[in-house]
Formats: sequence, C-alpha cells, structure tokens
Amino acid sequence: MEQPSGHEQNADQIAYWNGPSGQRWADRHAVQEKLLGPIADVLIDRAKPKPGERVIDVGCGSGATTVAFAKVAAPDGFALGLDVSEPMLSQARALAPKGLPLEFVLADATVHPFEPASFDLLASRFGVMFFADPIASFINLRRALRPTGRLAFVCWREPKENPWMMAPLMAVYKHVPKMPPVGPEEPGPFAFASEERVTRILKGAGFADVAMEPHDLAMDIAIGGGLDAAVDGSLQIGPASRALQGHPAETYEAAKASIRETLAPFLKGQSVVLQGAIWIVTARAA
Repeated sequence: MEQPSGHEQNADQIAYWNGPSGQRWADRHAVQEKLLGPIADVLIDRAKPKPGERVIDVGCGSGATTVAFAKVAAPDGFALGLDVSEPMLSQARALAPKGLPLEFVLADATVHPFEPASFDLLASRFGVMFFADPIASFINLRRALRPTGRLAFVCWREPKENPWMMAPLMAVYKHVPKMPPVGPEEPGPFAFASEERVTRILKGAGFADVAMEPHDLAMDIAIGGGLDAAVDGSLQIGPASRALQGHPAETYEAAKASIRETLAPFLKGQSVVLQGAIWIVTARAA
C-alpha cells in the first residue's frame, strides 16, 4: 500500500492511519459520517466558503467535507482534500460525485509543497491535531493561503467534556491497564483541547485574529442502531478500541459486557446519546 513521504516526526501517525486502524475508519466511513455529519455542517457554516474560492481540506479522510466545500466552490473554485491515509483516500476517490472541482492527494500537510498564496480557505474537521510539530505544519499551510486567506477548523475539547468517547474507555479500563498518558504537547485526538495552546500555535505560525468558540453536541453513538450498534462502534474505533488491542478474547468479551452495562442507561429508543464538546477555531492569514 502506498504511503506518503512526510515529516520524520509524523512517521508514527502515517503508519497508524495506513494500518489496520486506518482501514477500520475507511470501512466505517458511512456510519462515521452519520455521526460526524452535523459537525461538518457547523464547520462549513463558520468557514463560510464562497463560490469561486479555493479550499484546502486537511485530514479529509473519506472526503465528505471536501465534497461539501467543492459543491459550494463550483464551478469556478476548487477543493483540495489532503490526508496521509491511503485507505480513506481510496474511499474518497470512489465516493466523490463526478464533475466536481476537487482533487484528493496523499500527502503530509507538514511538508507538502503547496503552491504559495494560491488558496482562500484552510479548513479541517478533526484533521490537524496529529502534527508532531504543529507550528511548522501551520506555517507550511499558511504559506499556501493568499494574504486575504482564512482558517476554520474543529477540534475536540477536554476528554472529560467528551463522555461519548471516554465512557466506553473507562469501562474497558476495568479489565486492562490504562494506556500510557499522552502529554499535552503530543499528537492525539485531544491535542488541541487547550485554548491557550491552540492560540499559541496559530499565532506562532503567523495567523492573526484567532478565535475559539466552544460548541456542545449530542452524540448518538448508536447512530439509530440501538445498544448493540453503540457497543460495536466503541469496540471498532476510538480510545476503547485502542486500549483493547493485543488482549485475549476473554478480556475483549468481558470489556464488551462492561461497555454495554455503561451505555445501557443512555438508551432511548434506538439511540444512545452522550455529550460531545468541540472548539470551532477561526483565524486569518496575517
């Protein structure tokens, strides 16, 4: 499988998103899009893309956000979807409607040679928290923006504010040792939870007028499929899944039972709704 050449410090992330975990995300793209689709709507509302604009979509995954930006930008604009995961980009290329002005590129945004000053908007839905050197990454991305360019992305707030991810993980921790703690400056889903850190990174990369808007969500982790679907989803991707990697079948089954017990009180009809919390981050190229 093709993997992008990238910044050497991003090698672990590139390997992760091109391995079994990346393939699981690709296989679940339709389900995940139902879960995260409302967040794409929030992002596009804040990013305010316009017809004729050129957009970079960082960490585009299976391409839903890139397609959404391309539909607004068409016919004279363009959307570039960038990701390090070949499994997800394969899905993106297969699923994108024909005739839209877009392209998907397998590349590391930290070092990708963008044409300087050629884009109007830099956007991302959960694709910018995994850079080993985020200031260098955002400097490279800012160079691709025109002087009037702007930025808009969404990222997760603190773990404690996202029980839709953490409640299944806490259930798993009844059966397996806790994973090593991730440092506040290390890549990961919560790497941009700190308002101070995100502001420092973006200003250090040359952005101005940095604003961070908290936004709360109701996450139906069953996606209308009932308790079994919620449990299975927690076991396939996310922190609970990572914590169980390499453990025997009996541990897996015990953890599965604990996740089910934890999530059962949240079942209403066919939905299992838990709280989620994101930042909506905006800025302009200085």
